[in-house]
Amino acid sequence: MKKQAQRQVCAVLPSQIHEDDLAWSNGQLETIFNIRKGGFSSQRLIKIMNEFINGYRFIRHYKKAVSVFGSARTGFRDKVYQDATRLGFELATAGYAVITGGGPGVMEAANAGALKAGGESVGLNIQLPEEQRINKYVNESTSFHYFFTRKVMLASASQVYVFFPGGYGTMDELFEMLTLVQTKKVTPILIVLINKDFWGPLIKWIEGTMYKKGKAISKSDLNLLKLVDGADEALALIRKMEKQNKIGKHPRELADMQKPKRSAIKMPKKRKTNPVIAPVKIISGRVKRR
Repeated sequence: MKKQAQRQVCAVLPSQIHEDDLAWSNGQLETIFNIRKGGFSSQRLIKIMNEFINGYRFIRHYKKAVSVFGSARTGFRDKVYQDATRLGFELATAGYAVITGGGPGVMEAANAGALKAGGESVGLNIQLPEEQRINKYVNESTSFHYFFTRKVMLASASQVYVFFPGGYGTMDELFEMLTLVQTKKVTPILIVLINKDFWGPLIKWIEGTMYKKGKAISKSDLNLLKLVDGADEALALIRKMEKQNKIGKHPRELADMQKPKRSAIKMPKKRKTNPVIAPVKIISGRVKRR
């Protein structure tokens, strides 16, 4: 019987990350790196890890922030765009960092308002072959290859989440935030929907079909959303919540305080058909190329 060749896996870590900071042991990393089916590879894992590390490093200094979501296709003269500009301006004036996806439309409008106020106008951009570009009103930005890493950053950065009319991406981000709050993965945060004409039918469907007919959510879940008609109402609501001390610490930080000590990560069992892998080498810092 032919002896299997040993395969060695090397994990290269950024210089600021120490081997002791890793959540996985060498044996667990070996198992992860050996998952090749479905196009998964160690290179992809390292790229994902780097996006999370760089993303958290980028957003961590924003102590008071609002994330603004909405369509990338909204025209400049549209009322929605004007509301987003006004909201961005007023919130930046109040000391909020205004964080968007960094693209055109509603995102550009909110960034334009924040920049005009002299505040922090932040863009977390996604790398796409078409449509998405970093708008000219962003003064602090970073970009992501993966939607899911970017979405985690958008969901981790702020105490207030504002949703203007938008498409599939906006809906995805809205229900992501609702799910995180509902399941207590983050502490209760303010989620504001702006524009009753657009969001009203969805709210009606949630209440009538999802809650009353389907019993798919609890009555208390209906209170996770606040529907307003424009920037002025949204600002009044945010200021009221501030006075009541319902907008404060970072939602992720509070959620982490409530978490029990994590248990050991359960890894999938190795298959007998897998090749033999030598112990993983952990290298900190840059690799010297020959």
